[in-house]
Amino acid sequence: MTKPAGKRLKGVDVARGVALLGMMAIHLVPAWTEESGTSPVWTLLAGRAAALFALLAGVSLTFTSGGAGLLSGQALAGARAALAVRALAVGAIGLGVAYLDPPAAIILGYYGAMFLLAVPLLGLGPRTLALAALGFAVLGPLLMQEVRDWLPDLDGYDPTLTDLVARPGTVAAVLLFTGSYPAVPWMAYICAGLAVGRLDLRSRAIQVRLVAGGVLLAAAGWLASLLMMGPLGGRERILAATPGLKAAELEELLVYGPDFGLPTTTHWWLAVLAPYSTTPPEIIATTGTALAALGGLLLLSRAGGAVLAPLAVMGGMTLTLYTGHLVLLSTGLLLRHPWAALAVHVAGALLFALIWRNVTEGRPGPLEGLVSLAAKRTGAWIGPAATRGRRTAARTGPG
Repeated sequence: MTKPAGKRLKGVDVARGVALLGMMAIHLVPAWTEESGTSPVWTLLAGRAAALFALLAGVSLTFTSGGAGLLSGQALAGARAALAVRALAVGAIGLGVAYLDPPAAIILGYYGAMFLLAVPLLGLGPRTLALAALGFAVLGPLLMQEVRDWLPDLDGYDPTLTDLVARPGTVAAVLLFTGSYPAVPWMAYICAGLAVGRLDLRSRAIQVRLVAGGVLLAAAGWLASLLMMGPLGGRERILAATPGLKAAELEELLVYGPDFGLPTTTHWWLAVLAPYSTTPPEIIATTGTALAALGGLLLLSRAGGAVLAPLAVMGGMTLTLYTGHLVLLSTGLLLRHPWAALAVHVAGALLFALIWRNVTEGRPGPLEGLVSLAAKRTGAWIGPAATRGRRTAARTGPG
């Protein structure tokens, strides 16, 4: 029997929960310790958790804009208006949380920029979106490197609402090109997520293809960087073009990523595969790991039952829980005891999610509810109701 179209996909919520836990772990557990050297948490999750988080954001956008079907006419106009409102709301939350100055880069402001860039993409089919993802993955980093030296920057990690009012051009430059999660190259993840969301994610065959395709894509990114940095002489060219950079420092950058954006001394920097480097190999590889993780968790969710339920509950309200995590992080609680801090953050998130779900009988998290209410009202005002739009789209097919 076919499942109701409106029923949530447990595996997607589980994947969101995993991505949320990965972001928490990266924020709290040191990348390096004197006892073990590079942390296994860093080795496993650095760059990959954020990529999964972003790709799933793209998947979520399809669930609010027609699902597997393509919208058109007023329905599409309404979905685009709703997404624009969602972008502004999520971005405002991120710029607001930045006042607390947590010791972590805040992705929400960048999500706002990515969602705005995604507005004109809502009417595209999966193949076109996949090509767009590839284009952003390859050309986005190149454009970022070309303009980085010419654009203004902010002191500190993340812009605030005050910065947006006082220096809108600078904030736009940070969100699009020079910040921690630059929206233009990171649109590769959003487009990939939009493309995946157009597929029948309940199909076992699709889930297996996501795993296989993701593994191949991750391997392609890794092999491309290995070839360019090795036999093609990338390491030597980077060292020759970057005065003062030592070989040991380059190797450290390859493990831990750049401190404040990728250097621009040579285009060979775009060949590196390092966490948060935002290069074509890194974006391609982490898109692959995100696809494989999503496909694998969709498969596990078929039989996971109660074991995966806590992850699904948290994954159903990641905006609220991620924001709460940043607020708690800004207090400095237990930061000198990272594993204890991680336990507190995870337990707090799970406890809140369980209580909220039971008290509200399964309603979205508080921030999700507010953002969705504003988006849906805007969409209904511009076009037909979301549910009506989905039914119309279901008859048109994915295209």
